[in-house]
Amino acid sequence: MTFEQWTRSVLERVETALEHYLPAETTEPAKLHEAMRYAVLGGGKRVRPLLCHAAGELTGARAECLDAAAAALEMIHVYSLVHDDMPCMDDDALRRGKPTVHVKYDEATALLVGDALQSQAFVALTSEVLAPAQQAALVRELALASGSIGMCGGQAIDLASVGHTLTRTQLETMHRMKTGALLRAAVRMGALAGEAPDANAMRSLDAYAAAVGLAFQVVDDILDVTTDSATLGKTAGKDAKDGKPTYVSIIGLDASRSLAAQLRSDAHAALAPFGARAQRLAELADLVVNRVS
Repeated sequence: MTFEQWTRSVLERVETALEHYLPAETTEPAKLHEAMRYAVLGGGKRVRPLLCHAAGELTGARAECLDAAAAALEMIHVYSLVHDDMPCMDDDALRRGKPTVHVKYDEATALLVGDALQSQAFVALTSEVLAPAQQAALVRELALASGSIGMCGGQAIDLASVGHTLTRTQLETMHRMKTGALLRAAVRMGALAGEAPDANAMRSLDAYAAAVGLAFQVVDDILDVTTDSATLGKTAGKDAKDGKPTYVSIIGLDASRSLAAQLRSDAHAALAPFGARAQRLAELADLVVNRVS
């Protein structure tokens, strides 16, 4: 199976899983459930679910277990985007090539969509397809990654940094929390959905995830200044307009491109102990760095 065929197969599974784990839009309150499905279904790169499935292949995880973990990861990610786009945060009108949830519906609905998606993610993780010990491990991973020492904490630093100058170290800390934590969780959760890997294997996967997570944000910063809104599916140039510190603003465009390439090499090096078994993870590192949107 080629990488493109594998990716298409996983994305189809993920979409089906999301359809399954999200409440039907005919279920009351219908408007909320319709808005949840509007936010989640039929769009996005699904990088976190792809990483989850690829890591699960290393540990022999069953596909249905990975589906539940992948759906939970994507719901947490989308909830963060819905809240991030609201006027009290980044105030954006475009996401995944369509109006953001608060524009399509209203601010109160957008707030509730994020809240409900966060809860629904943990419903998916406590599905009967996962053994009780796996449920506990995956719930802990996702909760830590999305809380105040992970994604939410990174967002708080991001909001506080607007109009200020950060050092490169401070910027890296922010992004390892805001973006990297959930990407790391995707790799760890995929691995933990199968036969529990040993400590050395987890260290290698953590090193891989750290490189990929930071590379994702570096490339995001590059694309924000080099790509148009239609290609990105969100408003281009908004970071500079809002006075947000980015890798491009701190170290420059060329240095940012070099850093992304180095992080890609670091990700590949971290996978060396797994050999050919980590092919999909290696290909995903390439995808993250070479993407154009």
